[in-house]
Amino acid sequence: MNSPRLRCSAAAWVIAFAITAFAQQIADPDFDTKVAKPAYTKKHPKVVLDEAHHNFHTASGRYKPFADLITSDGYQVTPGTKKFSKETLKDIDVLVISNALGAPVMGSPEASNSAFTEDECDAVRDWVRAGGRLLLIADHSPMGAANEKLGLRFGVGMSKGYTGDPSNYEVESDNQGFIKYNRDNKLLGDHPITRGRNDGEKISRIIAFTGQSLKGPEGSVAFMKLADTAIDSIPTGQGNERRQASAAGRAQGIAFRFGKGRVVVLGEAAMMSAQLAGPQKMKFGMNHAGIDNRQLALNIMHWLSGLLK
Repeated sequence: MNSPRLRCSAAAWVIAFAITAFAQQIADPDFDTKVAKPAYTKKHPKVVLDEAHHNFHTASGRYKPFADLITSDGYQVTPGTKKFSKETLKDIDVLVISNALGAPVMGSPEASNSAFTEDECDAVRDWVRAGGRLLLIADHSPMGAANEKLGLRFGVGMSKGYTGDPSNYEVESDNQGFIKYNRDNKLLGDHPITRGRNDGEKISRIIAFTGQSLKGPEGSVAFMKLADTAIDSIPTGQGNERRQASAAGRAQGIAFRFGKGRVVVLGEAAMMSAQLAGPQKMKFGMNHAGIDNRQLALNIMHWLSGLLK
């Protein structure tokens, strides 16, 4: 499975699936978003889900299951319709940015332009440094390029490609981009996010549904560690050409403290939603059977809002 020919073939399949699925994704209307014991019953941390940067995921669209889930957990979720500045960020507890783009049409060349201005990137960095909490989610190309500038403000490098792993993928899906993170393959890093508050919240298995790889700053924890067998397929800017690179030592989920604040960066977005993909309405995300992605979403928010130390 490690010959150059097989690597290229696998990468082509990952890319083809991603393009097809993105064109046919809808939120799963039957996904259960109820939380039996909400984390917040008296105070309700304000979460803003960004919708001001051509986001592929919004609170009323493909990220509705995530928004409804954390609302059930006691968070107050508001769509973010304004550009980032000191003024617009000041009353937010947690800022969630999922798949911001440089243009409205994901398939256009301009989609890979930076989704944020320099001033916006500075404002978000300064807000987090002063105590803000950020969940930044940037998926496969073109999302990596569109979010790169903001990621670099926090020392996070993005591959800007597509990531697959021929040795750690869900075989039933026949897609090497569906990477498995579990305690058997030792790709789940030790962190409060994976431990939870008790045994019932412990994360044992996650699937990411075709994203990019990340490199975190010094001191960050990779709670979704890519194996040495993981491969990045990265656009070269020359038509449809892609170059292959090892993703060893990289990750798809990282967490770290930044000044007085906290940051989680994910290299894949669907794992935090619940969607139906393609003509067969395949369950794609938290609604996928046999995984802990639903609890992962709650644990990430619990760590960002301070319930998990």
